[in-house]
Amino acid sequence: MTDQPTPPGPPNRPAQPTQPAPAATPPQPGAPAPSQPPAPAAPATQPSAIQTAEPAQNVAAQIYDQGYRAYDGPRTGYMGAMRALIWFSIKTALGMGRSARYKIVPVLMIVAAFVPAIVFVGIAALLGDVGEEFLPTYPEYYGFIVAAIYLFAGFVAPELLSPDRRTGMLGVYLASPLNRPAYLIGKAIAVVSIILIVTLGPTLLLLIAYSLEDLGPSGFIDWMTTFGKILLSGVTLGVLYAAVALAVSASTDRSMIATATILAMFPASAIVSDILVNEADQTSHLRLLNIPNMPRDLVFRIHDQRGLWSPIDNPTWTLWAAWVFWVGLSLAFVWFKYRRLLVRR
Repeated sequence: MTDQPTPPGPPNRPAQPTQPAPAATPPQPGAPAPSQPPAPAAPATQPSAIQTAEPAQNVAAQIYDQGYRAYDGPRTGYMGAMRALIWFSIKTALGMGRSARYKIVPVLMIVAAFVPAIVFVGIAALLGDVGEEFLPTYPEYYGFIVAAIYLFAGFVAPELLSPDRRTGMLGVYLASPLNRPAYLIGKAIAVVSIILIVTLGPTLLLLIAYSLEDLGPSGFIDWMTTFGKILLSGVTLGVLYAAVALAVSASTDRSMIATATILAMFPASAIVSDILVNEADQTSHLRLLNIPNMPRDLVFRIHDQRGLWSPIDNPTWTLWAAWVFWVGLSLAFVWFKYRRLLVRR
């Protein structure tokens, strides 16, 4: 940018002699103070000076705690944190307090598990003794819902484990009175509790309906024995499916990957074991690799019935040993993954 030429000003005039200013006389007592003349206004052609902000006066600091409340309730400690973790996990898996899309899968799986029981209850009510031959036994009922059970496990377990690592919520949990073993125990209890809805609820419904139609166990002792076997059967299935699903979920922080792996793992293990035993003439103990059917056959043994496999080829103790092996291996893998996991609090 080039310099602009200075416009010519008025012609120079001779300087006027300056008169010395008169000395200010002190005001006389009682005399009014002389008024000062107003300061001349700045010419309009001159730019206004930039006003500088006056320094803020010293004001006492104030703390505003609006929106924050001091907690004055009971301090529940470790057990309170555990209860909160379990209940929150159950609500999360079932979609309670979440949008509708999180409720679709749990509702569909629960309905799929109970619909056959409702149908059989209707048959028992309408046909009575005539329809008894069409009614399944308690172990046979699981054949109608085994797919719904492991589908339910495949969606529940990843939803409770994987997002906590991806979003950093695991560090928030561990900043509470909970430690890693307590966190995993709480999550395992939540998963098993949810899966028991589909492994225990339908057979209990059948027991009650059969009893009301005089098709159930006879006598109090027989009824309580059957009730205990149904409880043991439901827990046996629920714990195994939950343990395997938790092990898969612990290996990734992506829920969809864990779900896809679980849904492929269950039928794949059944297909591979059947091919090895039936087609390749391998030992019958390889059936114990069949994750969906091995606990089902164990349920038949609990109810003292002939199951899917011959007791001679696969004794009952081998089924219990396989159940302990799968559950123990799965839980050990979960602890191995979380023990080495770096968590920032």
